[in-house]
Amino acid sequence: MENKPSISLCMIVKNEEKFIAQCLSSVEELVDEMIIVDTGSTDNTIQICKQFNAKVLEIPWENNFSAARNYGIQQAQGNWILWLDADEELEQKELAPLYPFFNNPKYKLLNVQLINYYGDHVDENQTISIGQPRFFRNEGHIKFNNAIHEALEINGVRDYAEQLKLTGELPIKLFHYGYLDEIIESRNKHERNIELLKKELEEDSNPWTPYHIAVEYYRMKDYEKAMQYVNDSILLFLVSQQLPHSMVYKLKYSIFITIGATDKAWPGINKAIQMYPDYVDLHFYKAMILYSSTEFKDALASFKQCIKLGENNRKYLITKGLGSFQAWYYKGRCLEQLGEVDEAIQAYHEALTLHPGYTSAQERITALEQKQDSQEVHDTVPSALPYEKEQTETSQQQMN
Repeated sequence: MENKPSISLCMIVKNEEKFIAQCLSSVEELVDEMIIVDTGSTDNTIQICKQFNAKVLEIPWENNFSAARNYGIQQAQGNWILWLDADEELEQKELAPLYPFFNNPKYKLLNVQLINYYGDHVDENQTISIGQPRFFRNEGHIKFNNAIHEALEINGVRDYAEQLKLTGELPIKLFHYGYLDEIIESRNKHERNIELLKKELEEDSNPWTPYHIAVEYYRMKDYEKAMQYVNDSILLFLVSQQLPHSMVYKLKYSIFITIGATDKAWPGINKAIQMYPDYVDLHFYKAMILYSSTEFKDALASFKQCIKLGENNRKYLITKGLGSFQAWYYKGRCLEQLGEVDEAIQAYHEALTLHPGYTSAQERITALEQKQDSQEVHDTVPSALPYEKEQTETSQQQMN
C-alpha cells in the first residue's frame, strides 16, 4: 500500500465568496492543510475559508500575483503543494490510486487536465483544455514568477520542455469557470491586466508577456493589437533561441480566421504544423483556411487528419470539437461540395453521435434528406407532355 502524500493547498483570493466554498469542498479530503492568502476581501470570503479550517493570511495587494503566491507556499508544511484559483473545482476521485504518482521520485511536478468552460453557460462541449502542473514538490527551489499570469520555475528555469522531463500526468481533471461570459463581464479586468503586463514587458523581455497581452486584446475583440503582440511574442521566442510555443500559433491563426483574413494565413499555417505536427487545433485551422478557399478536396483530407489526431493530447491547448464533432461536421460540408451526399449525411450523423445537441449537423441532415425525398418524387413522375417534362427537369436542376 502506497503511503499517503502530505499535501498543502495554497491559494490567493480576494472577494471570492461566490466560488470559494465549492473550490475548498472539492479538495478537503485530499489536502492536509489549506493556506489562503487574502489580498483585501471585503465580502464573506475569509469567513467561508475559516469554516474549512483554513489558515488565512491577510496581506496588502502589491500588483504582483507571484509574490502573493510565493508568500503562501513559504508557509506550507506538506511534501507537495496544490495551487488553485477560487473559481476552480477539482474532480472528485478515489485517492489511493493517485498516491503512486506523488511517491514517484522522478516527478517534481504533476499535471492535471485543466478544463476551461467558455460561453454563456457550463457546457461540456464548450471547453478548452490543457495539461497544467498544479501539484509540485515542496522543496524550496520551485516558485512562481511574473507579476501576472504567473508561471512555475524550477531553480530559475522556466523552459517548458525542460520542465516536462520532470512532470507526471495525474489522471484527474480540474474545472475552471472563470472564462464564462458572465464572470468575465463582472470582473472586467482587461485594462488592469494589460497595464500590469505592459509594465512587466518593460522590465523583462519574457516572450510570454506579449502573448498574454495579445490574449487580453483578443478577448476585447481588438484583433489588430492582438496580432501585433502575438507577432512580438513569436519574435521574442526566436530572439531568445526558443521555439515559439504552440499556444502562440493557435492564437495567431485563430485571429486570422476570426477576422476572415485566411488568405494571409497561407502558407504560414503549414510552417506552424511542421513545428507541431500532432496539434489538432492547427490542423483544423488549416482545414478551415482550405475550406474558405474552396479547396474542398484538400480541406477534406485535413479534417480527416483532425479526426485521426483526436483531442486527448494534454500537452496542447485544445478546443473541444476540433478533433471530434466539428471536424466531422466540416468533413460533411466538404463531402457535400464534392457531390458525395450519402457520405456527407453519414458524417453529420457521426457529429451528432459525439454531440447530440449539435444543431448545425442536424440541420444539414434534414436539408439533405428533404432534398433526396423531393428528388425521388420527381424521379417517379409518369411520362409527361414535352412541356411538362421540361418544367420538371428544370425544377430538379434548381433543387440540385
